[in-house]
Amino acid sequence: MKNIIDESGILALSTRLQRLSEQLRKEGALVYKSYNIDFEPKWFPVIYTLYHKEVLSVVEIANEIGYTHPSTISLLKELEKQKLVRSKKDKEDERKRLIMLTAKGHELILKMKPVWDIIAEVLNEITDNKNNLLKAINEAENKIANQSFLQRALQLKESKS
Repeated sequence: MKNIIDESGILALSTRLQRLSEQLRKEGALVYKSYNIDFEPKWFPVIYTLYHKEVLSVVEIANEIGYTHPSTISLLKELEKQKLVRSKKDKEDERKRLIMLTAKGHELILKMKPVWDIIAEVLNEITDNKNNLLKAINEAENKIANQSFLQRALQLKESKS
């Protein structure tokens, strides 16, 4: 049964993407739980990035995951509290903190890697349809990178006045 948000079409795009994201996160957490892995899906971008890049500054992590600096710091605090990441001061720049996985973080990744394969297979199954969601998201993100939503709206406003 459709609701008013579903019926509103493109106007509710952000709302529907958020709804989908929340559903995927909630069910992703249940997948981890079914494997007895204590892991919040919101931690994924930081953990995955550090798994591949090993040592990064807070700013570098924020850039890699595309989050704001405050959001990244908030995630890092949670991960430090869980003892999955640790930080040390950069020898060359005392103001800069370098972040890395702890031994516990590395152990967690070993448990999660087989689960990531399953999650990727399920997500491929969900998105592999006539209108491939991942391809559409990539295209939309590229368009926004070339000209922001606000720039486009202001341009349209000008053309209509």
